[in-house]
Amino acid sequence: MNLKLCVLLWATAGQEDALTRYEDTVLDLIPKYGGEVVSRVRRVDPGDGPLEVQVIHLPDDSALEAYLEDPERLALADVHWRAVARTEIIHVETLV
Repeated sequence: MNLKLCVLLWATAGQEDALTRYEDTVLDLIPKYGGEVVSRVRRVDPGDGPLEVQVIHLPDDSALEAYLEDPERLALADVHWRAVARTEIIHVETLV
């Protein structure tokens, strides 16, 4: 996989479980585009950093674009806007 992403997600206050349920659903679509969810972790302390951090591998930018435009994912846009306060996607490389 040539495209490696680190995705940081902040929940809207009170919507932490909704964010997790949303991500459970949309991340199941990743393999459809030749990708893999390598790691998915959730913050356990009450800090103000991201609630969830994911590492996702995809074949290329076109696979990412196709995933982002997936009709099943887009159908959940209202859930996303309600549950996710902020998303940051960082292109990364594996060091270890």
